[in-house]
Amino acid sequence: MANLNDSLALIKRGIDDLIGEQELIDKLNTGQPLKVKAGFDPTAPDLHLGHAVLLNKLRQFQDLGHKVLFLIGDFTGMIGDPTGKSATRPPLSAEQVQVNARTYQEQVFKILKPEQTEVVFNSSWINELGAAGMLKLAATHTVARMLERDDFEKRYKNNQPIAIHEFLYPLLQGYDSVALKADIELGGTDQRFNLLMGRELQKHFGQLPQSVLTVPLLEGLDGVNKMSKSLGNYIGIAEPANTIFSKLMSVSDELMWRYITLLSFESMETIERWRASVQAGENPRNIKVRFAQEIVTRFHGKQAAVDALADFELRSKGGIPENVPEVNVVIKEAAVAIGPLLKQAGLVASTSEAFRMIEQGGVRLDGEKVMDRGLQVAQGAVVVAQVGKRKFARITISK
Repeated sequence: MANLNDSLALIKRGIDDLIGEQELIDKLNTGQPLKVKAGFDPTAPDLHLGHAVLLNKLRQFQDLGHKVLFLIGDFTGMIGDPTGKSATRPPLSAEQVQVNARTYQEQVFKILKPEQTEVVFNSSWINELGAAGMLKLAATHTVARMLERDDFEKRYKNNQPIAIHEFLYPLLQGYDSVALKADIELGGTDQRFNLLMGRELQKHFGQLPQSVLTVPLLEGLDGVNKMSKSLGNYIGIAEPANTIFSKLMSVSDELMWRYITLLSFESMETIERWRASVQAGENPRNIKVRFAQEIVTRFHGKQAAVDALADFELRSKGGIPENVPEVNVVIKEAAVAIGPLLKQAGLVASTSEAFRMIEQGGVRLDGEKVMDRGLQVAQGAVVVAQVGKRKFARITISK
């Protein structure tokens, strides 16, 4: 176990808030491994770098000798977390939850240490509550208390419906901490109400209250909205190395520093040296390359990071990378127009998008820029198509 000052410095790095700091210090002073809880509702099949901000903090607790309780909300996922929602969230089916939960379990150990991680499912204790237990839990808080939560308050004032089961979500998340006897719970800044509920319920059930640590929400590639797969602005931790690298290189120079601060394992001293070098005139691209290689190495290994950089530089010069996906496009005519070809190959969502990319100079066939929207490609041809900087396909046109 690290000394107290070093432990606190690492724990506080990059966080937004720490509630119950003295209680945490007291627990750290015992020298015993603490139970560090974080809950993930399996609402989408993949984890991304937004999740990694929290997972990295969990890993830091493991490096300090503590145990992580990686909680998969298979029960609460069927309710749907109302946090930040302006309308009732459609519940997931049990089948959807199970599929997504399996993916989480496969991906989480790209960051966490298996030997210091216990994966738990909250259905195992919530199912045991039964109707009577659920009513007792609901009786611990009032409707007025629930309406103190920002998103509920806004919906109530705007005459937007709030379903009764949504009030149960923070109570059940709090009860998870009771069931697990958590010492610390981590969550995003938008989870503050739910995290504090755990402290209150632990006190109600005669337990020492957990300390609460909130981490910032990471913006997606658009630099505006929270990283989300549904918004398409995400970088998945299980995506191919080349994809992760190129997406990180597309982050704006300003947003790059936030990504580095929240995701890099480099020391703050090193990051400040990077900042100073850029202020002194170094190209921010050089820093971005170092950071992108660090992240790719973490998820895919050192050689993959070296290969990803080489691939990115090749693409930047208009070259064709190795391992281009093979696509077969079937046509009945003697030739196919470039717009429908790109759509059928899955490189664009529509022919109008294809035309727009051509007008912007973003489409190439066999390395040559396409300038003519009316270009026809003959049946039997094999071409390498590129759309934008990252989308490639080797297309075989057959009948």
